[in-house]
Amino acid sequence: MPFRADRDVPALIVKFGNYPLHHGGVGAIRSLGRLGIPMYAITEDAYTPAASSRYLTRAFVWPTRGTEEAGHLVEGLLRIGRRIGRPTVLVPTDEEAAVLIAEHQDALGEHFLFPRVAPGLPRRLASKQGLHELCVEHGIPSPAAVFPQSYDDIVAFAARARFPVVAKNREAFLRRSNPAVNGTTRIATPEGLLALARDWGERPGVILQEYLPREEAEDWIVHACFDQDANPLAMFTGVKVRSWPPHAGMTAHAYVVDNPELADLAARFVKRIGYTGIVDLDLRFDRRDGQYKLLDFNPRMGAQFRLFENVSGVDVVRALHLHLTGRPVPKGEQRAGHRFVVENVDLPALLAYRRGGRTTPHAPARASGTELAWFAGDDPLPFLTMLARSVRPGAKHLYQLWRTHRRGSTGATGRAGRPAAPGRTSHGGTRSAAFPPGVPKRPAGKGS
Repeated sequence: MPFRADRDVPALIVKFGNYPLHHGGVGAIRSLGRLGIPMYAITEDAYTPAASSRYLTRAFVWPTRGTEEAGHLVEGLLRIGRRIGRPTVLVPTDEEAAVLIAEHQDALGEHFLFPRVAPGLPRRLASKQGLHELCVEHGIPSPAAVFPQSYDDIVAFAARARFPVVAKNREAFLRRSNPAVNGTTRIATPEGLLALARDWGERPGVILQEYLPREEAEDWIVHACFDQDANPLAMFTGVKVRSWPPHAGMTAHAYVVDNPELADLAARFVKRIGYTGIVDLDLRFDRRDGQYKLLDFNPRMGAQFRLFENVSGVDVVRALHLHLTGRPVPKGEQRAGHRFVVENVDLPALLAYRRGGRTTPHAPARASGTELAWFAGDDPLPFLTMLARSVRPGAKHLYQLWRTHRRGSTGATGRAGRPAAPGRTSHGGTRSAAFPPGVPKRPAGKGS
């Protein structure tokens, strides 16, 4: 590689909540660990795939729900920082961690290195309403949306809306406490919407959004890392071929595809809002009007970030570490045609997509190379740990999730989603609730 990382500065993978099978964290441990950087991670227990990686120096076992008081989480991070004993780069893998770090920069700055960003910006970006408002403010296309304040507002909307529509939780963290809907929910009829809304309370915490029909759309992803002036240090574009649940969840199979128009759109938006650090964006190209519409802005690394690397060997996590340690970030073209496969979910996704009979126009006919989410010849234990923790219960839960998806595709509520899980959806994602044990619950991306 045409660069050398600072091996005196370790990194800590930060995640809150119970989703032990998260391939993004394993990818980050491997990416920096292969450079000789000491790697630490917060894990649910001592037997997660991340904890079994040969590149992990130490796992800090700290079970959390993601709903704890901020002060408790900050103090826990500070205790870990004192144990490590030297400045450490923080790599958040979920919105909870990214928001906590941004909102407590002064307290965490003594022990950790991280991009300095406007404290309220990551929370606003993680919010469906906040992101939509930022898109409108800065002229970035996004699906049409309304934010009902009462049941009467929903009744009025149902009388005039064009169905199907999509319902999502308005705020990012509701999925962990008392979400109105479990992930992204497609609603087919006015009657179906009114029936669901009766359980949403006096002040429904939902966004009702335009449905972008998948037969008229393409799913695209952007991963990038920006410096303190919101200039891109590394930027990558790709196309999502399959997700799980089908058309509505975390990335199961994706390709690197050059898309300068999309990269320019993402760079302009990030520059206008002044964001710094790693981003994971989901967009849909709407063939009906020729626009890329921003669905998700994850202010953190995405679970599939290892799809993207430039010819200099830089991915977004490596770019972040190089930049925060004062080293130049080598430029280079992305590896067009490279693909990413999440082994434990791509097979059921493949079967589901074949049944649907749709293809992804921009996916290359043949991959130039493949990055597997779990298996690596130099680090096989995370793959084996994933299998041990997921195969038996995973089969049952994958079947139940598929049944839920099939019932929802013809009924009033399109899909049940995944409550405390990661990933993203084809209509703008939140994490969903019915994730099988063999699937990462949350980022995805969840990527997510």
